[in-house]
Amino acid sequence: MCRRVVITGMGAVTPIGNNVNDFWSNAKVGKLGIDFIKSIDTDNLDVKIGGEIKDLKLDEYLDKKEIRRLDKFTQYALIASEEAVRNSGLELNNIDKTKFGVMVGSGIGGFHTHEQEFNTLFNKGPKRISPMYIPMTIINAAAANIAIKYEAKATCTSAVTACATGTNNIGDAFRYIKHGYADVMLSGGCESSITPIAIAGFNNMRALNSNNIPNKASIPFDKDRSGFVMGEGAGILVMESLDHALNRKANILCEIVGYGSTCDAYHITSPDPKGESAAKAMEDAINEGNINYDEVSYINAHGTSTPYNDLFETRAIKKIFKDKAKNIPISSTKSMTGHLLGAAGAVESIACIKALEEGFIPPTIGYSESEDELDLDYVPNVGRKADLKYALNNSLGFGGHNACLLFKRYK
Repeated sequence: MCRRVVITGMGAVTPIGNNVNDFWSNAKVGKLGIDFIKSIDTDNLDVKIGGEIKDLKLDEYLDKKEIRRLDKFTQYALIASEEAVRNSGLELNNIDKTKFGVMVGSGIGGFHTHEQEFNTLFNKGPKRISPMYIPMTIINAAAANIAIKYEAKATCTSAVTACATGTNNIGDAFRYIKHGYADVMLSGGCESSITPIAIAGFNNMRALNSNNIPNKASIPFDKDRSGFVMGEGAGILVMESLDHALNRKANILCEIVGYGSTCDAYHITSPDPKGESAAKAMEDAINEGNINYDEVSYINAHGTSTPYNDLFETRAIKKIFKDKAKNIPISSTKSMTGHLLGAAGAVESIACIKALEEGFIPPTIGYSESEDELDLDYVPNVGRKADLKYALNNSLGFGGHNACLLFKRYK
């Protein structure tokens, strides 16, 4: 059984907007969501900037018990899921719950709770550790709480592939529906790792930008890029088989037609310099979509603003598209949001879907100067209108994980 799969709902919590409309409106105009961190004390940290969630009033979305008993990454996932379900028009009482599943992951999980409970352990002793510590921190907590809330009784899993997490979960959900195991899936990623230990850990491995100049920090594909900026948030999609969506007269936003997932098998943090497996993920997504390479009209790049990622991802794109690579608009919305780790691929999928829906490519902001091999069309600083039919979303994760989704404009 091979069924067509469509997107009928989306939800987002991001550093440039706490819902899909705000996120997309701000992405189109190149709004910077990176600023000095306010949620934690950064006096002893070298890195003092991040892409934080702003002006989110949790009590408007969650009850007091949920706020108290859920780590931030799960809170964000539930808020984005509620928007996605509402946006989809799903009448939950009218669907087969045994054909309704969840695939939502996080790259790291409950970092906030980890730090809080570690401090409790060291300062007050083991008897004072919260009985909710484990259920708050495990990575599958987000998926499980979503499934409980909506009574989704098909598969409930959490792919964990570092920065490719959100993309892999969406891709796995696509295949799950395509091959008939479910009719409806909630899928995506969530993350909240703006904590002292996470900032210090990533910085000490020299992955973060540390210039503390917000508008010069996350600058993908620019000659002066020097590391990524930590972001946080969530992106959730409602995915359905086409027949299921048509039968309930759903508003179809987009179709997903291809998915590629590979591993560099090269290094725990560095991508493969040749970009071969990243290129293979794109190739597999395009081949599953059964389209020609010149039909790809936009690529949302992983584009983290690290020296290695941007160069090696560019090499991978050139390996696949060859001379035509220079004709494809490529942008990195991480220039605005920072890097949302496990949520990045899901939020960037939403950017691809909105780009196809409206015929508009969001920009790569902060871009000022190229270098020798970085010579593609990175849509610098200003977005543009375009006739878009197919969009690729790339995600590359520590451990050599590569994931790529191919979205098609739905008519």
